[in-house]
Amino acid sequence: MTALPALSLVLPEVLLTVGAMALLMIGVFKKKDSTSLLTGLAVLLMVAAGASLVLDPPAAGTAFGGLFVVNEFTSFAKLMTLLGAGIALVMINSWAHTEGIARFELPIVVVFATLGMLMMISANDFIALYVGLELQSLSLYVLAAFHRNNLRATEAGVKYFVLGALASGLLLYGSSLVYGFGGTTSFAGLATAMASAEAGNVGVIIGIVFVIAGLAFKVSAVPFHMWTPDVYEGAPTPITAFFSVAPKIAALSLFLSVLMGPFAPMVAEWRQVIVLIAALSMAWGAIAAINQRNIKRLMAYSSIGHVGYALVGLAAASTEGARGVMFYLFIYLFMNLGTFACILAMRVKGRAVEAIDDLSGMSKSNPGIAMALAILMFSMAGIPPMAGFLAKFYVFMAAVNANLVPLAVFGLLASAVGAFYYLRLIKIMYFDAPRDAFDKPDFSTRMVMAASASLMIVYFIVPADLVSEAASAAQALTGR
Repeated sequence: MTALPALSLVLPEVLLTVGAMALLMIGVFKKKDSTSLLTGLAVLLMVAAGASLVLDPPAAGTAFGGLFVVNEFTSFAKLMTLLGAGIALVMINSWAHTEGIARFELPIVVVFATLGMLMMISANDFIALYVGLELQSLSLYVLAAFHRNNLRATEAGVKYFVLGALASGLLLYGSSLVYGFGGTTSFAGLATAMASAEAGNVGVIIGIVFVIAGLAFKVSAVPFHMWTPDVYEGAPTPITAFFSVAPKIAALSLFLSVLMGPFAPMVAEWRQVIVLIAALSMAWGAIAAINQRNIKRLMAYSSIGHVGYALVGLAAASTEGARGVMFYLFIYLFMNLGTFACILAMRVKGRAVEAIDDLSGMSKSNPGIAMALAILMFSMAGIPPMAGFLAKFYVFMAAVNANLVPLAVFGLLASAVGAFYYLRLIKIMYFDAPRDAFDKPDFSTRMVMAASASLMIVYFIVPADLVSEAASAAQALTGR
């Protein structure tokens, strides 16, 4: 009799699991190419999973013997993850047919990766955390190298796999140290153990540092970012778009739930590490992108910088900081997807181009794409009246209120430096001599660009509802 309540808590995961298996059977037995059909069904699965969270929100509780937790925080993070995965799926399908490499396995692997992300977000135990993390990671390795006839894609997949395996080892080693001193892998049990007098043991602190290192790799925070530029450049553009949003949202949500859950009593110890990682990520993301000539590599360093800004909210270790991170992730989701939709539209006579100089004079040859990309770049730079400004404002204010004024000031300076390369793109589009016009993008790409750019303005003008949802999610996480 206890199974039914547990299943009601994990309905989104059950839908994705059963649906992915059904899609696999359809793909195997359908004679002709079924990529578009399976992509449509996979998107419907994402919509159904998201609808189950919105229309009938699960009551807060745990399932499977406490391995799995559900509350407003996990629901909000899952909705963002499903939204990012669903939009990326549409972009991936369009690209796969354009490149002539449509395979029915593609949407199925994305569904399994998304399932792993949902499991990570709801993990309430290091065992459950690792299972979800590996399901996501193995799927992402496959996606990175999916275009197997492309040398860069294959190289990206191999690099991602090797460094990902190293990060998993770091995480496992840290978890084993924490288990050794805490006597349990349960987050609730560890929170109790960490509050004891023995929690300051150097072994526990070393274990937490290794756990942070493993998670920092998953969000591509400095100094564990080395895979990001090569994988972003080598992987197909829409798959890079998927990498840049859904896995990062899931991993940063996991970062929040781990450090502000079982390790909350040791905030003084882990805050120092997060402050260092956040500062390094903001600085390197701002400086290293300046000389980039490939727009996907530029977006990789931009992503590293944005992770640093999000970690500023985590370093605050407060409900306000968690609210800032959740708000930031929602805005980041659309900023990145919209930008990658613009990159996906960079095709000249059927050939994809990625050089920043290819944007020259785009305001004259492709004014719609240029306007959308300019809005998104202003938002990424944190310039009002774009929602990216509010995203940075909330995390920096949380840091100030947590007496981390130097970190907030450092973030402002890094943001000012980073604005250079965002504004440079706008200058190239609007003031340089035009080159060949881009081909007209397909309908789905145009819709993603238009919707993302519009939301950057809408959420600056009327952010109250999103701020309220982010605050509720943060309160569910911290209990305050």
